[in-house]
Amino acid sequence: MAESTASQIISAIGGAENVRSLTHCATRLRFELVDAGKVDQARLDGAKGVLGTVPQGDNRYQVVIGGGVANVYEDIMHLPEMANAGAAAGKGGKSGGQMTDAEVKAAERAKARGKFAWLDAFFEYLSDSFRPILGVLLGASIIIALVNLLISLNVIPNDEASAGWVFVKAIWKGVFYFLPIMIAYNASKKLKVDPWLGGAIMAMLMTPQFTSLIDTKTFTDTVCTTNEALGTTSCTAKIFGLPMLLSDYSGNVFVPLLMAAVLALVYHGLKKIIPESVQLVFVPFFSLIIVGALTAFLIGPLGVWAGNEIGVGLAWMNAHAPFIFAIVIPLLYPFLVPLGLHWPLNALMLMNIQTLGYDFIQGPMGTWNFACFGATAGVLFLAVRDKDPVMRQTSLGALAAGLLGGVSEPSLYGIHLRYKMVYKRMLVGCAVGGVTIAILGWLFPSTVASGAVVHGVTTTAFAFTSLLTIPVFNQMWVYGVSIAAAFIVSFLMVATFDYRTPEQKAEAKQRAADYIAEQEAKKVSNGNAPAVAAAPAATATATAVATTTVASPLSGHVISLDESGDPVFASRALGEGVAIQPSDSTVVAPVSGVLSTVAETGHAFGIKTDDGVEVLVHVGIDTVKMNGEGFAVAVKTDQRVNAGDTLVTVDFDKVKQAGYSTTTLMTVTNTMALASVTPKTDIDVKAGDAVIDIQH
Repeated sequence: MAESTASQIISAIGGAENVRSLTHCATRLRFELVDAGKVDQARLDGAKGVLGTVPQGDNRYQVVIGGGVANVYEDIMHLPEMANAGAAAGKGGKSGGQMTDAEVKAAERAKARGKFAWLDAFFEYLSDSFRPILGVLLGASIIIALVNLLISLNVIPNDEASAGWVFVKAIWKGVFYFLPIMIAYNASKKLKVDPWLGGAIMAMLMTPQFTSLIDTKTFTDTVCTTNEALGTTSCTAKIFGLPMLLSDYSGNVFVPLLMAAVLALVYHGLKKIIPESVQLVFVPFFSLIIVGALTAFLIGPLGVWAGNEIGVGLAWMNAHAPFIFAIVIPLLYPFLVPLGLHWPLNALMLMNIQTLGYDFIQGPMGTWNFACFGATAGVLFLAVRDKDPVMRQTSLGALAAGLLGGVSEPSLYGIHLRYKMVYKRMLVGCAVGGVTIAILGWLFPSTVASGAVVHGVTTTAFAFTSLLTIPVFNQMWVYGVSIAAAFIVSFLMVATFDYRTPEQKAEAKQRAADYIAEQEAKKVSNGNAPAVAAAPAATATATAVATTTVASPLSGHVISLDESGDPVFASRALGEGVAIQPSDSTVVAPVSGVLSTVAETGHAFGIKTDDGVEVLVHVGIDTVKMNGEGFAVAVKTDQRVNAGDTLVTVDFDKVKQAGYSTTTLMTVTNTMALASVTPKTDIDVKAGDAVIDIQH
């Protein structure tokens, strides 16, 4: 039985005990580790389903999976060894109580992140504020693209008076209109503030009551002035005698980011001075009043001004130096995305749409994306030609994610950063695409809704640049020609000049040979080859001895899992098994096999036999909280053990003094894959006596 992707990842990452927290985004698993030095980089890169790895410093680690990341995340969270990896694994925080020795060590290391740690934290703040809503942004962008396509083909009318059209528009418009609330929620959560509080403060500025303040007929204290030069109108209301600059905050991204940062200061400050017994009421009460007022009077206008100024500055560059702008963007993105530094530009795209009514960054950005996908297509072409099964599967999945979803990470991490020569080929495509969109955008300018003429490709929607979203771009043919040029040039560069060193080509050739041999072996096992050829395969499989029993890991009295006192084990979520009330201190291996898991604290061990039986030994209940005190571990991960070999020696008196149960639990974690797993209970045993019968 092949080791699962989830097991391979956790084993290579340093084991479950090395995981402080685990989350995931659209394509990547995001680990915060106790000690990044324990990661086996080569083994992790070679794990099945892993497209790439990204060490980020400060014990943070990203593992790129692609579109199936959610499934892999769920598989990891259901691994037996992750059951006691702490609340951090899966909940993103500690379960409470005093920090472990390992956590203290990690915290001390975090203090030495380097002089630019604040910059790392800033970009991470931006990233985590946007990442959770990428799915709805992608969904909305595809709806916009399909609607625009149907309008351009005259399938549906562009009729604002039509109730059906207004309804369809509301589906995607709601995502962008209420975007500030979503960002405020995520940003507050990132800063360990009640996310609903952040969302509520931002929602206040978007209520009909607040937006009605702009009505000068209803509110005599509101004064509006028009800037004839810019063609803009600004309104100021007198609130309790103080002037408040009124703005439309729908679709704004800067204001919620600034607001959440201020809210975090106020929120955590209030928690220090307000008694814990009344924090539930008075911390939100004062936060709403203080930060709500600050946002309405100061933070909101400041955020709108900052976003406007940045957008106007980039628009000026696009208007006066379009060639430089259109070429720099696609050449810059391949280096920004791996570092996560593209988030500020994504925020600016959204801000441009909200302030200018259109965005001009996404067009040039699209040429980078399609240059990336073109390089991946070149890799796929060579993989098919060379019969390389690994790169064929990797590049095919990455290309599908790119062309249909506009997601570049599977290509970037699965291929481009592994084979550095890809970048040289791809950058040529980025440059060609940038030059193409610059020339055509200048020769054939577009007209935006305000009537202004813009030299370049624009869009009124935030779109993931894929084949499906091409219709959202104004001057669609200019955009289409530009991305096609980027794609084709990158494809030809890779397909013609290759992307591998001679050593890498030799590895690919060997993989192809192994794949062909494997296919021939399958034909043999299926009876499609002469009987004489089947003999070697039969001999090879005969060497694995079938596991029919699992022995007790220590002496004591065997009871049912139902009587163990641990609801998780009693539910059989970790498989069928037994519980042993120990009478001695030595815990031994119940079967022969390889240790897939050895907890640093010595409380848990996972063993996989040669014929695929997976056994978990869990010493005591909640003993992970002892942080290894009283546990003398004698083995390590990936070590082969024979039944009866010592795993750990435990001071059970110390376990009892700490207030924890000494009952040791043992389960067959892959029970569902076996014909039967039958425990023997209510008996006294010595270490090595059979307590579980197994049938395959």
